[in-house]
Amino acid sequence: MTQVFASRTLAQSGAEPRDGHDRAVAVWLLVCAAMIFVMVLLGGITRLSGSGLSIMEWKPLMGTLPPMSTAEWERVFALYREISQYKNVNHGMSLAEFQGIFWWEYSHRLWGRLIGIVFFLPFLWFLAKGYLRRAWASKLGAIFLLGALQGGIGWYMVASGFEDRDSVSQYRLVLHLGLALIIYALILWCAFDLLRPRPLAGNASVARPLRRHAIFLLVLIAIELALGGLVAGLHGGLIYNDFPFMNGDWIAPDVFSMSPWWVNPTENPVTAQFLHRIGAGLVTAALLWLVARVRRSDLPETVKARSGILLAALVLQVALGISTLMLVVPLPLAVAHQGGAVILLTATLYTLHGLKRVGAAS
Repeated sequence: MTQVFASRTLAQSGAEPRDGHDRAVAVWLLVCAAMIFVMVLLGGITRLSGSGLSIMEWKPLMGTLPPMSTAEWERVFALYREISQYKNVNHGMSLAEFQGIFWWEYSHRLWGRLIGIVFFLPFLWFLAKGYLRRAWASKLGAIFLLGALQGGIGWYMVASGFEDRDSVSQYRLVLHLGLALIIYALILWCAFDLLRPRPLAGNASVARPLRRHAIFLLVLIAIELALGGLVAGLHGGLIYNDFPFMNGDWIAPDVFSMSPWWVNPTENPVTAQFLHRIGAGLVTAALLWLVARVRRSDLPETVKARSGILLAALVLQVALGISTLMLVVPLPLAVAHQGGAVILLTATLYTLHGLKRVGAAS
């Protein structure tokens, strides 16, 4: 009874300390999400520059410091010279050239450690200060554990390149990228919940089928992101660089050239690129249909505005994707295309969240 009376007193006085706490937590989560976005871009640069295998050791704590002497640089360079990538791709490179690729991989790993610190220390502070409800504490604690798992999966991916191959496994690349985006989406959704805890005006029965449509779109985007990871891992963007045709054909003759046929989607770069094109078309169709349905509905203008952001994200990503392919994957455009995919994912989550808040219970 005392707690109820206190809550009513606060409400009558206009004070909303919980809203202020939630907003502070949401801002922190948005900062973490932005850092993961940068991490995805750094990962793209690392992969495209061939830097991902330049560090042959996994030292989660001691690896925070780079080589501090000429002898240490020679030691880590000697480790790199033992693997296939050096022997088959970078044979004869100088120490200075090795340092050029080393710093990208080092930056990628260091940024990952920094994300862990920026997430964990404020989490403890918010928990100690009582800013986090029990349910939120458990959710965010689980996300932190996923982040720790992501570090291990990152090394699992890199280690695949130390075997008899010149780059990392495309399967492990998709796993690493996929988990990063899952963590990003979870953090972002939590921030949206904290920033918009109250329902939006509107008819829930109108929003409900549109929510299902948005979830369907989200699934298509997730599949397309996985296909993009396979294209990247197989270097599938370096072939068939015309659009919408594939060297004059709608379907390249070697799409299913491997045997058995079922290995082609994940082993054949031609098939991976072809499926990525198909996936892009399906995402485009589903997204345009969703935007049209939202714009024709009597939902609040705030929700319609979110669908407009979604449409803009699609236009940007289509332009980046086609340009990246036709210009044979220049590094700046390829990284921008990877970032555009995350922006499209963000806009989809933002639109879906708005649809879920229409007529929702407080």
